[in-house]
Amino acid sequence: MKLEKKVAIVTGAGRGIGRAIAEAFANEGAKVIVTAAKQKNEIEEVASKIAGTAVPADVANKDDVQRLVDVVMSKFGRIDILVNNAGRGMKFVNGDFMTEPKPFWEADPDVWRMVINTNVNGVFLMTRAVVTRMLERHSGRIINISMNYETMKRKGFTPYGPSKAALESMSSIWAQELEGTGVTLNVLLPGGATATGMIPDSFPASQRSKLIDPAVMGPPAVYLASEEAKGVNGQRIIAIEWNKNS
Repeated sequence: MKLEKKVAIVTGAGRGIGRAIAEAFANEGAKVIVTAAKQKNEIEEVASKIAGTAVPADVANKDDVQRLVDVVMSKFGRIDILVNNAGRGMKFVNGDFMTEPKPFWEADPDVWRMVINTNVNGVFLMTRAVVTRMLERHSGRIINISMNYETMKRKGFTPYGPSKAALESMSSIWAQELEGTGVTLNVLLPGGATATGMIPDSFPASQRSKLIDPAVMGPPAVYLASEEAKGVNGQRIIAIEWNKNS
């Protein structure tokens, strides 16, 4: 097993991409901590299925983040892998964003802050809290989940698109700062619209079959988390392309 005895935290793991990655990690022998801000029943169900540990936490709340890290360190004594997947999507801004995009000036400032707080600040808080533990052991894998450039720049995708642009910039900078430490940081994305909870109910049923299955994220995530990828740092991997070429 590629991840045997490894301890992994996967944020936003109650559904969609986070769940797919958590299950893939567990199948490779990892001890997985699944976390999310509000889907307590969902993360408990995932944890039960994969013999993992469910710890509710809001990544945008520094006290929640510290409590999560403390729980993991107390139970396992180490953190080998962090997947920053938790995010707030466009459905909080506009329930029909896939079919009826609205201009940025119609966005509610409070919703803007909520999206940025989770998608940008949450990644910073989680990574900051975990990376110090990894640096102590000169080993660790951090995987930040992003989106394709076309969607990032798509009309009507404010502030979700900008939040992922910030994530990519942070990832590039942090990977450079981690170079040579034994800790790697890479970006992983599905490459297009994916069948997750971020897709609004108004999205036409006729087009749902075209959505990407979150399961495509599992194999490349396992690779990036494994010893096979110890020399891979600062890369941006598109899951569909990786799966086609692997």
